Amino acid sequence: MRPPVVVIHSNRPETVENVVLENHPDLELHCCDTYRALSGTIDATRADVVYSVMFEGKPTFPRDVLLKSETVRWVSVGGSGVDHLGTWDPQTVAVTNAAGVAAGMLAEYTFGMMLSFALGLRSFQKDQQQRRWAAATVEPLEGKTVLLFGLGKTGQAVARLAREFGMTTLGIRSRPEPLSCVDEVHGPESSQILLGRADYVVCCMPLTSATRGFLNAKAFAAMKPSVVLIDISRGGIVDETALLVALRDGLIRGAALDVFTVEPLPADHALWSFDNVIVTPHCASTFHGWELNAARMFSDNLARWRRNEPLVNVVDPLRGY
Repeated sequence: MRPPVVVIHSNRPETVENVVLENHPDLELHCCDTYRALSGTIDATRADVVYSVMFEGKPTFPRDVLLKSETVRWVSVGGSGVDHLGTWDPQTVAVTNAAGVAAGMLAEYTFGMMLSFALGLRSFQKDQQQRRWAAATVEPLEGKTVLLFGLGKTGQAVARLAREFGMTTLGIRSRPEPLSCVDEVHGPESSQILLGRADYVVCCMPLTSATRGFLNAKAFAAMKPSVVLIDISRGGIVDETALLVALRDGLIRGAALDVFTVEPLPADHALWSFDNVIVTPHCASTFHGWELNAARMFSDNLARWRRNEPLVNVVDPLRGY
């Protein structure tokens, strides 16, 4: 059987190229670093497999080039989100992701944001800039309740860390089977009740047709005014219009947001103007070593594919994860 033809679709292909060739030296490997050139590269090489982690900051991802190719049988996405792919026929092409590759880092980011609010770090920074010594208190995370929307690998990593801090963990997932790291697991129908119990709400579920706009005005109305929202999922799950109303009306304590409906977040967007909002540029899963971890995950999966074994992290196009 001939070695598969693999295309690396990335603007930084060196890491995955090195890992793959180290473990699969017989491969025919090609690189493509733009959206525009992908179709020609696939056609010219008659690629069997495409590893795609290409970011141009544009909404023009060439999904049909990947998913309707005559030769491509497997698309391996180098991140966890696949909402940019739309739908596909799983009988024709398999799609996998790198779910879990950044779960630990996302959990650390989440707790960095929790601690920023609990300790009042932004207020202290302002006092320091003004050389002002003002009496203050800080707030423990122990005894607080965190509600996790999404209990995949990232949600479970957050839950395990929450346990270390002595927090109560609540979780929402589409299939509410119990998990050892979560105190209570419920289905989406319990969201409104659970929102009223939470001190921190963490959004870490995939963007699908079912989750788009999930945290809306009704959800914010159910939250305690002391709650902090942390969004590490995908832009579009949080209704930003409803969030702005909640912030302006004091319905919530604040928010830490790493994802937005439009990215980069426009300079004139109202979210920039709130002192109780932390904006980060979709970087919570970007850390030194993530590309290497994702490349190793792909290389291991490629070995399974070549042995005709089931792939790991196969995405269901109907569920979106």
